[in-house]
Amino acid sequence: MSKSTVILVHGAFGDASSWRSVFEHLDSDEYNVLAAAIPLRGVAGDASYLGAVIDQLDGPVVLVGHSYGGCVITVAGASDKVAGLVYVAGFVPDEGETITDLQTRFPSLAMGDFLAPRPLPDGGVELTVDPQRFHDIFCADVPDDVAAFMAHAQRPLVATAFEEATAAAAWHTKPSWGVFGTGDQPIAPQLHRFSYDRAGSAVTEIEGASHFAMVSEPDIVAGVIRDAVKSVAADLAA
Repeated sequence: MSKSTVILVHGAFGDASSWRSVFEHLDSDEYNVLAAAIPLRGVAGDASYLGAVIDQLDGPVVLVGHSYGGCVITVAGASDKVAGLVYVAGFVPDEGETITDLQTRFPSLAMGDFLAPRPLPDGGVELTVDPQRFHDIFCADVPDDVAAFMAHAQRPLVATAFEEATAAAAWHTKPSWGVFGTGDQPIAPQLHRFSYDRAGSAVTEIEGASHFAMVSEPDIVAGVIRDAVKSVAADLAA
């Protein structure tokens, strides 16, 4: 059997470099690790892009999605090559649900309007986070210099993504794991608990960790990913 591949999927207002510390904690001798760059142009398009990445790989795949990336792996995870899903402070929508639907259940704990719209040439709108508020809201437990770079290296999300219904929900048929920080502001801890319970995920809570838990607590996040890979491998070998 080919080695498993772990695909790390970043969320909105981040990029693939947010996985660097987790990448360094993972054992690439036992499995391949890829940090994919997602276009952030909408759930369907981003899932299709990720699906094309998956199609090029051999062997079982474990998808890891952060924040909005959770929506993307929920859809792309329907691929027969995907053997497991790991949500890192990620949205876990059901089929037909939107991010707004989930946020309405348990609203974000972040106060005020921290998203800045920017018009696109095609008439659309994309959103970024006010750099002055990025540290406090998204990664309060990350060093100042790291947070400053993240705030100014963030990638925007197309605004319509919040209202885009999810076309499939792979967690109905694939095993899943969830890890999040109890200090998460953009996605309320109550929403994480609801979502992971509904999906039947194995859950790890990190006391006090922020939304970017993979940056502040990479060892814990990497440990959850390793557990998922081992579990998937055992299931496939059985």
